[in-house]
Amino acid sequence: MNDVFADRVVTGSEDRLAEMFGGSLGENGIKFSAGNPNSELFPIAQMKQAFNKAIDKSGSQIFEYQTVSGFEKLRERLAQWAGQTADINITADNILVTQGGQQALDLIGKLMLNAGDEIVVEAPTYVGALSAFDQYDPCYYDVEMDDDGINLEQLELVLQAHPNIKLLYTVPDFHNPTGVTLSFRKREKLVELAERYDFFILEDTPYRDLRYKGIKLPAIKSFDRHGRVLYVSSFSKILMPGLRVGWVAADKILIERLRKLKTSSDLETPGIVLAALDQYMENNDLSKHIAEMLPTYRSRLEAMLAVLDKTMPTDVRYTRPEGGFFIWLTLPEVIDAQKLLSEICIPKDRISFVPGKVFYAQRNRKNGMRLNFSGVDEEQIKVGITKLAKSIRSAITANKVGAVL
Repeated sequence: MNDVFADRVVTGSEDRLAEMFGGSLGENGIKFSAGNPNSELFPIAQMKQAFNKAIDKSGSQIFEYQTVSGFEKLRERLAQWAGQTADINITADNILVTQGGQQALDLIGKLMLNAGDEIVVEAPTYVGALSAFDQYDPCYYDVEMDDDGINLEQLELVLQAHPNIKLLYTVPDFHNPTGVTLSFRKREKLVELAERYDFFILEDTPYRDLRYKGIKLPAIKSFDRHGRVLYVSSFSKILMPGLRVGWVAADKILIERLRKLKTSSDLETPGIVLAALDQYMENNDLSKHIAEMLPTYRSRLEAMLAVLDKTMPTDVRYTRPEGGFFIWLTLPEVIDAQKLLSEICIPKDRISFVPGKVFYAQRNRKNGMRLNFSGVDEEQIKVGITKLAKSIRSAITANKVGAVL
C-alpha cells in the first residue's frame, strides 16, 4: 500500500500524539496524563440555553452553510476579548475562527512550512504542535527553557547560525508541558528578534486566562508592530473542549491566506456551534465563569505541589507554575520515564503521566514527565503522587546500585 500513500505519510515521523498514552489503568486508575479541564465546571445549563436561543433566533438558516471566517459578530467579540485579556489591538478582520486550536496550528504549518524549512521550537514543547508541523517535514532547532521561558541567549545563537529560520513556535503562558511563563522582558525581546532576524512568531496560548496567582502579562502579540506574530487561542480550556472552537489573530494578509486554506480543508467551523457560542458570550459573563473555575484549579495545583514537596527524592526537580494545567518533572538522566511508565506505573501503581520524550522535536530526552492536576481531585493527587514518588525513588536506587555493581 505504500505506493498509494503520499511520501509524507510513508516517510514521515511517528504519530506523536499516539505515543502519549501507554495502556489501561483499570477502574481505579489515576490519570495524570490527560490535558483536560474539569468537566464538573462546564456551564452546561447556560450552553444548552445558548444553543436553543441560537436555533430560535435563526431557524433553519442556522443549519445552512455559513462563512469560512466565522460569524462577524463573534469575531468582533473575540477582538474585544483579546483587547481586554491580552492587550491586543485588533478587529474582526484580523481573526479566523478554527476547529479548535489544533486546526489553527495545522493551517499555519501548511501556510508557512515547505519541506526542509527551518523552525525553532522550545525544548520541550507542545506535542500537538510537533504532530501538526511534522506533516510538512521541517528542520527543527530546539532551544532550552529557563524558569522564565525560552532561553534568549541560546535562541540568538541559533538565529545567527541559521539565517533562514522562518518560524518560532512558543507557548508563553503556563507552558505545555512545563507550566512556566515567559517573562515580560522576554516577550518584548522576542518581537525585537523577529524583526531583526526576519522570522514569524506563532504564539499559542490556550491557558493564559487560567492564572491562579501573580500578575497577568500582555501577549507577545501586543508588542507586534509589523505583523510578525500569529496569535492562537481556544475555548477548549476556559469553556468546553467539545465545542472545538479556536481562533487565530494575525495580519489581514495572513488571515486571508489561512482562510483560503481552511476553505479547501473543511469549508467552515459548524455554524450552529459558533452561533451558540456567540449567544453564550452575549448572555453570560465569560470572565465571571473563568473566575469561578480558578479556585478549584488553584487548590489542585497547590495540593500537587505540596505532595511533591513532601514525597519526591531531592534529585528530582519540578516546576512551580502560577497557572495552567501542568507541572514538569525532571528525573536524573539515568531514568527512562517511558520505561518507568510502561513497566511500573501503569501495570503496578495504576497511575499514568506523559513521558517527556514526545515533547522534544528530536525525541532525544527520556528523563522528563508531564503531570496534569486539573483533571484529578485532591485525594487522587495525594494517593497518586505518593505512589509515583515511591516508584521514582526505587528506580533511582536501582540505577545507583547497578552503577556500583
